[in-house]
Amino acid sequence: MKPHLSTAPRSGRWLVVGALGALLPTLALSQTASAQQELLQELRALKARVTELEQRLEAQAAQETERQQDFNRIAVKTEALEDSREMLGFKGLKISGWADPTYIANQRRHNAGFLFLDPVSASGYTYDDSYLGMAAIDFQKETDGGTRWRLTLAPQRSTMAVAEGSNSPIHEATVSLPLTDLQTRFLAGHVPDWSGYEYLQPQLNKLITHNLLFDLTLPTYYTGAGVDITRGKWWTRAMLANMNTSRRGNGEQAPVFTYRVDYAKGEFQGFGFAGVHGKASNFRDEGLPDSRVDLFEVDAYFIRGDWTVQGQLSFGRQKEAAIGGGIDGAPLRDAHWQGLSALVAHKFTPRLEGVARMDYIWNSKNGGGLLGYAERDPFNGIGTPLRAYTDAEGGFDEADVLSRRGVNRGALSLGLNYAYDLNTILKFEYRYDWATDPIFLDTSNLKAYKSNQVIGAAVVVSF
Repeated sequence: MKPHLSTAPRSGRWLVVGALGALLPTLALSQTASAQQELLQELRALKARVTELEQRLEAQAAQETERQQDFNRIAVKTEALEDSREMLGFKGLKISGWADPTYIANQRRHNAGFLFLDPVSASGYTYDDSYLGMAAIDFQKETDGGTRWRLTLAPQRSTMAVAEGSNSPIHEATVSLPLTDLQTRFLAGHVPDWSGYEYLQPQLNKLITHNLLFDLTLPTYYTGAGVDITRGKWWTRAMLANMNTSRRGNGEQAPVFTYRVDYAKGEFQGFGFAGVHGKASNFRDEGLPDSRVDLFEVDAYFIRGDWTVQGQLSFGRQKEAAIGGGIDGAPLRDAHWQGLSALVAHKFTPRLEGVARMDYIWNSKNGGGLLGYAERDPFNGIGTPLRAYTDAEGGFDEADVLSRRGVNRGALSLGLNYAYDLNTILKFEYRYDWATDPIFLDTSNLKAYKSNQVIGAAVVVSF
C-alpha cells in the first residue's frame, strides 16, 4: 500500500518549526549581548566625558583662585599707591605747560632772529616781543574739600617780569576757597589780567603777536582778594587789588576795583566785559603819585564749525598821564583812548587755519598816552609825531615835535596755523602796523616813518 501523500510535508514543516524554535533563544541572547556591549561602551564614553568635565572644572576653579589671589594683590598694591600718592600730595594735582620758540623779523629795527626766554628788562615790552618765546609750567591742585591752588612759573616772560621789569618767574599764584558752595568761591593771590578776547598763552592765541588793545591798553596782573561766582550761564569775578604791582609804595593806600563778567549765550557764542577803577602808577614823570585810572572793555565771540569770529571794544583814561602835557610849564593833562579789535579765522582743513585780525586805537588827545605809556615810544608807535633823534645822547628833543597831537595807531595781521599733532602748532604771521603821523623810528637812518612791518614764525608745544 502506498503511503499518504500529505504526511511527509507536514512532518517536514514541524521539523523546520522546531529548528527555528531552538535557534530563537540563541539569536535573542546574541542580540541582547551586542546591545549590552554597545550600551557599556556608551557608558564608558560618558564616564570619560564626565571625568574630563570634572577635570576642566577643577582647572577653572584653580585658575579662578589664582586670579582672585592676583586681584587681591593688585588691590593691595593699588591702595598702597593711592595712599602714597595722597601722602605725597599728588592727589588732585594736574601739571601742564607750554613753550613757543619764535622767530621775528622787524623792518624798522633792522633785526631778525629767535626769541626764547629773553628777559623783558633787556629791551622793555614791545608788540613784536611781548610774551613771545616763553616757556611755562603750570601746577593746579584741588583738595577733597574743594579748595583750589594754582602756581604758574614762566622764567623771564612772566606777568611779574613784564609789569615790574624783574626776573621773577611768578606768572600766576592763586588760591580759591569754596564759600557757600563750590560755585561761590573766595579768590586771592596774583592773578593775570582777564580782559579782552585774546588769551596770553600761545596755545590759546591764534596768531603769534597779540592785538594792540592787549599790548597797550590792558593791565598785566592784579594782587588782591575777591570772589569767583558761577550761576548758570553767568561767570563773575571781582577783586580789590593792587594793579601791576605786588606791593604798594609809601603813601599809596587805595587799591583798584577790578571785575570780569562772562555770559555763555549758547554752545557757539557769548560775550563778556571787564573793568578797572581806582589808582595806579603814573609814569608821566618820576616821583608823581598814583593817579586815577578807569578802564572798561566789552568783548564777544562766535565759534561754529570752521569759523571763528571775535571782537573787542575798549575805553580808558588816566588822570595827568598824557604825553603832551607838562611841557614848558603847562599843567599835566589826562590821557584818553578808545580802541577796537576784530579777528576772523577759518579752517581750510581740520589742521590748517587762516587768520586775519584788525586793530585800531584812537589816541590823539593831549599828545597821546596809554596805560603804562606816558612818554613817546618810537618802537610801539605811541605819542606825538617825531622826525628823528637829534641830541647827542640819542634822546628826543621837543624841537622834533610836529604837533601836540598824538598819533592814532592801527595794525593788520594775517596768519596761518597748522596743527602738527594734538600738542604742537606751527604758526606764521605777517603784520603791518601804521600810524597817522611819523612815529616809528628806523634804527639805520634815525628817521621816523608812518609804518612798520613784522614777520614771525613759531612752534608752540603744550601738554
